[in-house]
Amino acid sequence: MQQIKTLHARKRIALIAHDHKKAEMIEWAVYNKTVLTRHELYATGTTGKLIEEALDVPVRKLMSGPLGGDQQIGAMVAEGKIDVIIFFWDPMEALPHDPDIKALLRLGVVWNIPMASNRASADFLMTSPLMHQEHEVKIPDYTVYVGRQV
Repeated sequence: MQQIKTLHARKRIALIAHDHKKAEMIEWAVYNKTVLTRHELYATGTTGKLIEEALDVPVRKLMSGPLGGDQQIGAMVAEGKIDVIIFFWDPMEALPHDPDIKALLRLGVVWNIPMASNRASADFLMTSPLMHQEHEVKIPDYTVYVGRQV
């Protein structure tokens, strides 16, 4: 049976940026400060520290991505504790924690979480009227997976 999840007007936003994308993320966050401060912010390690300093707002900082931060955010997505993911990832850099990144992106799709992977998509997401109001998202029916025997 398909589920409906309500995203409240105040969203829980996960912010993640790879090393070569951190400066771009900070510049974007400063530009979008007015919108971002209306929401609850979460971020991986250094990204969270930099955003907190740049915006002068509290950010719930998790572990660094390579140390498990991507997986922590993925777990929060699965638990319904994250509403939006903004992930400036570096498509030109091979990363040792690439499986963690793919798992996080997969969970975002599984749980129908709005996601942005670059500045253009993040700008579109932040300027959507849905960002500032309650919105219902449909979660696909996964009962076939829940009831499976190993």
